[in-house]
Amino acid sequence: MRRLTSFQRLALWTTATTYLLILVGGLVRASGAGLGCPDWPRCFGSWIPPLSAANLPPQFDPSQFNPTLMWTEYLNRLLGVTVGFLIFATAISAWRNHRNQPRILWPTIAAFLLVGYEGWLGGRVVAHGLAPWIVTAHLIVAIVIVQLLLYATFEAFTGARAAHRASRLTVTIGILIVLTLVQAGFGTQVRSKIDQIPDTVITFDGAPLDDSWTDTIHRDLAGVVLIASLLITLWMQTQRSPILRWAFVTVGLAAAQIVVGVYMAAFGLSPPYQVAHLSLASLLLGAETVLWLLSRRQGA
Repeated sequence: MRRLTSFQRLALWTTATTYLLILVGGLVRASGAGLGCPDWPRCFGSWIPPLSAANLPPQFDPSQFNPTLMWTEYLNRLLGVTVGFLIFATAISAWRNHRNQPRILWPTIAAFLLVGYEGWLGGRVVAHGLAPWIVTAHLIVAIVIVQLLLYATFEAFTGARAAHRASRLTVTIGILIVLTLVQAGFGTQVRSKIDQIPDTVITFDGAPLDDSWTDTIHRDLAGVVLIASLLITLWMQTQRSPILRWAFVTVGLAAAQIVVGVYMAAFGLSPPYQVAHLSLASLLLGAETVLWLLSRRQGA
């Protein structure tokens, strides 16, 4: 078996850790720990969180102190910093080893630039008290970052000098990716609006929100994404096995996301379901991205 290059190893670790960060971010959101540290980039005015409410600086209300939520948010921030350094190291490695391969270099550089913007957005999320629009932006940028890393990793493993050919299938998969991103954005809006309604009970048959069109669009787009994934898979029945396997993975993830969404609607916003729902969404977008890359390489 051919040994992995240093860039391939680093790109794999960076991409996997970024996915982990999205999962942890979902846990922070589901547990209500987004304001566990009410300031940014420090936590209760310190780089190291206080041990008790008695250690809080005078400008903070002791009622804000919740050790579980504080440490959940603080560890999320530490993981975010770790991912930032990993992406920086990946960008340096891309420059050193693949500077003449733009399909590896530029996605990695773009991911590095976006991770700085993502850190700034994280501060805005806290400053605006988890305002829905900025929470949505924070999630979408995180997904774009991981897709850029996935793109560079794919190219590093398959040969960035190989020819790429656009096709109707490639365009169709690209549209599917955009639809899934939009669906994820509406899902974040739904979740944020639910937070603003105390003691909300979610039911699958009805939306609890005043402007329930947000929830309706989110649910309808989930169905559209699943149907589109099925149609693409049928379209690709004559294709070679790697791209067909990824098509089946995409269908499976789209279906699993709907199943978890139904459970959330039927049994309430249990944190494990929320984390699973967001994790499946990010993995679905990753599978769609690989499918898109494979279709370009094969000219399918």
